Order: sequence, then C-alpha cells, then structure tokens
Amino acid sequence: MSGSGTVRSKPPAALDGPVVILVEPQLGENIGMCARAMGNFGLTRLRLVKPRDGWPNIAAQRSAAGADHILNAVELFDSVAEAVKDCTLLFATTARAHDQAKPVRGPEAAAQEIVAETASGGTTGILFGRERHGLENDEVALANRIVTFPVNPAFASLNLAQAVLLMGYEWFKHATHNALPYEMPERSPRASQHQIDAFFSNLVAELDRVEFLRPPEKRDTMLVNLRNIFTRMEPSKQDMHTLHGVVMAIADGRKGPAKGGVLDGEQATRLRALLAERAAGGAEAEGGSLRGLARLLRRNPTDAERLLWEKLRTDRRFAGNFKRQTPVGRHIPDFVSFTRRVAIELIHPGEGEMVANDRAARKEWLAERDYRVVWIEAAEITADIAAVLARLETALARA
Repeated sequence: MSGSGTVRSKPPAALDGPVVILVEPQLGENIGMCARAMGNFGLTRLRLVKPRDGWPNIAAQRSAAGADHILNAVELFDSVAEAVKDCTLLFATTARAHDQAKPVRGPEAAAQEIVAETASGGTTGILFGRERHGLENDEVALANRIVTFPVNPAFASLNLAQAVLLMGYEWFKHATHNALPYEMPERSPRASQHQIDAFFSNLVAELDRVEFLRPPEKRDTMLVNLRNIFTRMEPSKQDMHTLHGVVMAIADGRKGPAKGGVLDGEQATRLRALLAERAAGGAEAEGGSLRGLARLLRRNPTDAERLLWEKLRTDRRFAGNFKRQTPVGRHIPDFVSFTRRVAIELIHPGEGEMVANDRAARKEWLAERDYRVVWIEAAEITADIAAVLARLETALARA
C-alpha cells in the first residue's frame, strides 16, 4: 500500500551491514521479496549465486516493492566460494544440523557478532540456501557459524524472504540500539490540583442537578470513587480542558441557553481562572482548545456582559463597531472594535490574582499593537449603564 510506511523524503539508514548471499535462488519473485525485506532493515548488499532464471529478472523487480536500489547493485557469482571469499565472518542459515562441528547461533546472537565484526572493520556475510532444499554440506562447511531459528520443529522450513527478514530485523535492531522510528507524541504538562479541583467542582455541580449522587448516605463514597478515576489517569492540562468542555457541553444540551446560561457566576469565574492559567503557560501553541473554552464564556454571558452587549449593538454611537469574544491574535478580549482599535475588558467580582495578571498581560500586548484598552467593572454596568456608555464614547473619540 503506497504511503503505508515508505517515505521517500526521509534519508535511508546509513549503516554498514552484512552481505546477503542467495545460493541458486529459483524464482525471481523470491529474489524481489528478499530485496524488499533487506530494504526494510537497511541492508543493501545482495549477491546471487547462479540464479536459475538468469539476471536481470523482471519478476524480481515487480515483487521488490520499490527496493530497486538493491536490485540495481546485485553482484552475480558462479560459485559460493567466489561469493564469500572476502567475508571474515560467514553465517550459514539452515534448519538442519548437517552434522558439522560448528558453533550454532540464534538470530539475535548472530546479529550481535555481525555488529561487532563490522565495527572492527571485517566483512560479514549470511548464506541463504535454495527454496527447495537449502544449503549443501560443502556450502555450510565454508561458514564460520550456523544460524538456525527457534521454530516449530515439525514445520521448520521458512521461505527465503522470511529468513532474510528475520536476520535483517535482528541485525538492524542491534545496529541501531533498538531505536524506534517514532515515540508517543509529547503530552501537554500535567494538570495542577487547581485545575482538577475546578473541573471536579463543576462535575459534581452538574451531577447534583440531575440527582445522580443518591442515596445521600453513599454520596461521600461516590465522590471519592469519582475523584480517584481522574487522579489515577494523571491527566494533563489538555485532558482537563477537554473534560471540562465535555461536561459543560452536556449541561448546555440538557438545559438549553436559558437566561444566565449554563454556567453560574461561580463556575464562570473558575473558567476564567483556567483560561488565565492556560494563557500564562503559553497557550498560543494550543489555541484551538483555548478558543473552545472561551466559546463557553461567550455562550454564557453574565448580566453585565449581556446588558453592555445589547447597548453596543443597538446604540447608534457604537452599533456595527464591536464584536464579542473575538480573537485578536492569540488573545480574546471581551469586546473589540477592529475599525476603531478599541478593546473592552470587564472586571468581574471574585476574580483572583491570576485572572488580573492575565488581563494586564493582554492589555500590554494589545497596547503594543495600537489598541486602546478600556477596563470596566461589571458592577458599574449594572449600576449605571449610561455612565459607562459615556465613558466608552470618550474612549472612541480619543481612539
């Protein structure tokens, strides 16, 4: 399957590996599949001893699955002795003992010796026999070691490409120190207890609304069991933001966009604190989830936000100028006018230091980009909206 693992843009493995020697291979398809197995594990040197159907072989090219660089560099020999004469360490692969007093190695031990010999400057080779009956006794006699595989003794014969693949895998594993081509994607930082507590409080509040935590005498035990679910999973910050969004989305679907929204004032305050913490941690790399949480606030306006937004949309002094909860770069002010370059930030009661610091950093960032930032206490809006609008009119005139 094209694209299933072969990436032409990546550099090939640059390793000195053993020579693969196929003795009198019968089918071109087998040669091609051996070349493919070699390519999987960085082997490049292929020697053929008297291939039955001659060489080059179109069937080999068709079954090589792109390993043309190996087939194009094939070396041909008329005898095994000629093919192995430069090898300082030679292994013969066979499922039969051949009654020869030679060290017998498994693929892993053989691979370790090959890596060591290559590192010392030697040339190593691996002999593979004919598809039908393997290697002859005199051919095995040329080898320093025998390699055999731990297979079912009642069904021990491997096809040629399988044998090449097993040896190539073991060699490559040791040559690369068992390095894997990729690792698990890096997780976001581990969630703080503050995040977990805020999420859990919201979860419990929603469960209480649907009377899930019953009967009352089991409530404490149920809460402990629920909290342990999340502490065992060691959630990341991203996990917590996702779970928080899931709970709020479920609540939104159940209750609908009623007056006051899904979030009450306390929950909205906690969500603003989470957004501030995320921004302080470098949220520009994870802007999608940050904006998703900000959308929760947009769907859940406070009375002050709702009142001000209604005036900004309908009062002729401001109509058409402002947008609500709209990103400006990586920041999302409460209200912004791109044409007048004015941003409005509301200060809600009960907000902590982290939210205040986040607002100050946002103001500095916007000011550097020629935005005039107006801070308004939410209590001022509900107490005297006319005075607030007059103040905004002055700010727009200055802008």
